[in-house]
Amino acid sequence: MQTSIHGHEVIEMMVASGRVWTVDTLLAAIRERFGPDARFHTCSAENLTAEQLIAFLQERGKFMPAGEGEDGFVFNTGRACNH
Repeated sequence: MQTSIHGHEVIEMMVASGRVWTVDTLLAAIRERFGPDARFHTCSAENLTAEQLIAFLQERGKFMPAGEGEDGFVFNTGRACNH
C-alpha cells in the first residue's frame, strides 16, 4: 500500500528552498524528492498525483507571482492554513 504525503510537505519544500518555481520545476522537484509515483493529500482532497496537487494548490491561491521581472511563482504565505 502506497503512503500518501500531505501537501504541506511540498509547501515546506518550496518555502525552504527560497527559490522561484514554475509548474515544470516544481513538478521535477516533487518527483525527485518524493518519487515519480507518489500520491498526495490535503485537508480536503485525497489520492492526488503531483500534477493534480500543483493544480489544486494553484486553484486555491496558494501561489503568487514572483517578484518584479521574474517568471514563475512562490508560495503565498498569506494563504497558509495554520495547522
